[in-house]
Amino acid sequence: MAHARTAGVVLSGVAGSLVDVEVDISAGLPSVGVVGLPDTSVAEARWRVRSAFASIGATWPAQRVTVSLAPAEVRKLGAGLDLPIAIAILKASEQLPEVNLERTVFVGELGLDGHLRAVRGALAGVLAARRDDRVIVPVSSLPEIGADARVSGASTLAQVVHILRGSEPGERACERPSVHREHPDLADVRGHHVARHCLEVAAAGGHHLAMVGPPGIGKTLLAERLTGILPDLTEEAERDVAVIHALAGRAPRGSAPPFESPHHSASTSALIGTVAGARVTPGAFTLAHHGVLFLDEAPEFARPALEALRQPLESGVVSLHRSGWVGTLPSAFQLVLAANPCPCGMRGESECSCAPTAIRRYAARLSGPLMDRIDVRVSLRRPLDAELRDPTPAESSATVRARVEQARERAVRRFRGAPWQVNARIPAGELRTRFLPDASGTDVLDEVERTSRNLRSPDRILRVAWTIADLGGRDRPSGDDIARALGLRGAATAWAA
Repeated sequence: MAHARTAGVVLSGVAGSLVDVEVDISAGLPSVGVVGLPDTSVAEARWRVRSAFASIGATWPAQRVTVSLAPAEVRKLGAGLDLPIAIAILKASEQLPEVNLERTVFVGELGLDGHLRAVRGALAGVLAARRDDRVIVPVSSLPEIGADARVSGASTLAQVVHILRGSEPGERACERPSVHREHPDLADVRGHHVARHCLEVAAAGGHHLAMVGPPGIGKTLLAERLTGILPDLTEEAERDVAVIHALAGRAPRGSAPPFESPHHSASTSALIGTVAGARVTPGAFTLAHHGVLFLDEAPEFARPALEALRQPLESGVVSLHRSGWVGTLPSAFQLVLAANPCPCGMRGESECSCAPTAIRRYAARLSGPLMDRIDVRVSLRRPLDAELRDPTPAESSATVRARVEQARERAVRRFRGAPWQVNARIPAGELRTRFLPDASGTDVLDEVERTSRNLRSPDRILRVAWTIADLGGRDRPSGDDIARALGLRGAATAWAA
């Protein structure tokens, strides 16, 4: 009897999980059994591995081979366990006697000729490995992974054997190529001074934004420029985004915050993600993680799709409960909604043909609970001719982004290592104990609480007031900051008469 153990990785949602791959070779009729809830692609690994052995001149054991994948209660799917299974069989059959497999993780699919193929979620697998683990992956996965001293790349099973024996180092992952993404510039926007200010406040505090205005007035133009005034992603956030987008088959994004703009015909599943068996495909909510989710023509989205926004807006995650998988997907994004003032879109601009009941029905598509979670709201009107012809250059995205970064730095210093980094995420309990306004601001906020029927509104107004104070370089929100925040929150209680 011979026994060997290696480690591989499987995906759970958008994260990787380590799997112990144990192989036992014992007396009995020649056979191969794979246990531990393998799906079809994992169970078929025995045929791929056996053919790959022939490519390196290895001998397939003429005994009973049992492959155990632990933990046994976790569903295993995908072909990424081919390589750890092959190495464990080589070790158990004493064809790699001198090799120590401790603290080594293998990721990769084997071709019949012994070549290694990239698998879905290789980067997630590397991140799941322990800090002192060595990870061996297919060469074709190295661009996804980027620079990591623990990672060695191999193109064939034979090369993996050479790496384990120390006869060659394997290929090393390089820095991911810098992705220079041209953001649309805010300088292109003429007029819309209030809307530009709302965009800046939203960027500085991480607040959700709603814009209401007739067609062609510039709602999409403004929304597409939000990522251009957001700070670059941190190293940790960039890594999270890279994992998610790699699972979706997208190219690396670099440090630019993602921008997702699904069509209004998108289904709820396309937005929150889908599960097939135990294979999870991230939806638009997760693809927008650490970035911006823009819903143009928001009232045209299906009601279930819109209501699905409520959980990620509050908690930053989407919970999926399916027969094959139960878990959460990260979905901490900034939401930007754009809507027309009425079904025909011309209300307030020219003669509107919509009946009052049609306008009310149209407005009701964005429910009160959803709109209550939007901190900044703005009604857009057509700029004056003088504003459109003004030769004075408008502020660029770079200029506004500098102010946004300064405001965020003030907030981070104030939070002193708290788990939240932007004003929009301050918990209500902390907000009312550690982050109160000055005396004049307290008076205004008290008046807001007395007159508001919504217990959540004063807290949201105070968070926006903190952002306004940060942009103004003030240590605490004043009464004027509270009043301005109240104006921004009520500016587009969208379809008010």
